[in-house]
Amino acid sequence: MTDPELRQLVESTARTAQAILEAMAEARLERGEARDQFYAGMQQMDTTIQRLDSAVQRLTMLQEGVINLLASLDEDRPTILRKLNSIENKVDRLLGA
Repeated sequence: MTDPELRQLVESTARTAQAILEAMAEARLERGEARDQFYAGMQQMDTTIQRLDSAVQRLTMLQEGVINLLASLDEDRPTILRKLNSIENKVDRLLGA
């Protein structure tokens, strides 16, 4: 192999190695960006889950409050159904007697 051919081969190999290094650096950057996007998505998902948990807790408290309100209304004042049941029981006792 002649000296110019050898130089040409060395230069070609050097260009190839440089291209490989540049491709590796670019791939590393792309992986970093993909990783950053993944973590940003995970953080957004965590935030959404926390907001949903908070909403569920508020709804649970609201439901408990409504149940307590209905129970206290039922205890404080007889409902129409309870009055009707009472009247029905009295009529049954009168008819049965």
